[in-house]
Amino acid sequence: MNLALSEEQEILKKAARDFFEEKCPKSFVKQMEQDEKGYSPELWEEMATLGWTGLLFPEKYGGSGMNFLDLAVLLEEMGRACLPAPFSPTVVLGGLPILDAGSEKQKERYLPEVAKGKAIFTLALIEPELGYEPRAIATEATPNGDAYVINGIKLFVPYANVADYLLCVARTSKQEEGITIFVVDAKSPGIKCTVLETMAHDKLCEVVFDNVRVPKENILGQLDQGWPEVQKTVERSDAAKCCELIGNFQWVLEDTIAYAKDRKQFDRSIGSFQVIQHYCADIAIYVEGARLAAYQAAWMVSEGLPCAKEIAVAKSWISTVSPSIFDLAHQIHGAIGVTLEHDLHFYTTRAKVIELSYGASNYYREVVASETSLA
Repeated sequence: MNLALSEEQEILKKAARDFFEEKCPKSFVKQMEQDEKGYSPELWEEMATLGWTGLLFPEKYGGSGMNFLDLAVLLEEMGRACLPAPFSPTVVLGGLPILDAGSEKQKERYLPEVAKGKAIFTLALIEPELGYEPRAIATEATPNGDAYVINGIKLFVPYANVADYLLCVARTSKQEEGITIFVVDAKSPGIKCTVLETMAHDKLCEVVFDNVRVPKENILGQLDQGWPEVQKTVERSDAAKCCELIGNFQWVLEDTIAYAKDRKQFDRSIGSFQVIQHYCADIAIYVEGARLAAYQAAWMVSEGLPCAKEIAVAKSWISTVSPSIFDLAHQIHGAIGVTLEHDLHFYTTRAKVIELSYGASNYYREVVASETSLA
């Protein structure tokens, strides 16, 4: 495994860094926190014009035909910038399942819209039961003529407030794994979306399905056989989130070192004190370990290799070290680090959201144990 970036990836990384430094300053991030949509349609259109929303999709669907490792490079820069946009929900949670499980008709209909930035997708999976197994899915889809009628509640659905389509995971059989994925028009009668209050001010929503009618042709994949695709989608989302968080961590490391060099105490920079040096070294060690784990997982996804364990290792390690990274960063910054005037809070809150998404570190330890035949 060679994790050195290719020339093409280096160009992508630099282009993304330059773009976000210009287009996504922290004043813009703060503005989007208070915005009803939570993202800028104009910025989204610019990203689509650059080909980023179509990066993973074949050229025949309007994409660039690149791979998941290329996406990891882009996601790291998005994490570094705290980008407020429905990118991962649309591309990873929406587009990739359609590419994997969709019929050719579905691919031809939806993927060009994703690639061109014309449609926003998201995944409606988590329910009040808060489990990550098929038995936690209580939302029901019952057959009715040439359609299915969906009833249930979904929580923490990212950017559902602006989505054009929802991939709704619903129960279609009494068998535990009798789960089906439906492509649902987000404007369908009977859908009610409420934006939840979160510490990161990101747009996570409660979505209520009340007798929502969905044509049978909108089934993604096979009836009653959707759970393997759900698992695959969650794993790829975890890999994507880990890469995004690497960019978050890298900014924190660089900013903390710069602050330690600049901040004076007792007529010398605080970075000259051994304890501060050790704190910075600890952060660097945590970040480097997280980077290696995240990129190994992204590389394996890109190569089409089985990687449930590697993704779980990355998610568990990153969720474990994230609090330590931010505890140390805030200690070094002191009082200024806990004010809203300093940019550190943007990274702290977003890291906590990613840390807990789709399960905390203990859940992923169980996955690792299972994948190594220990459970």
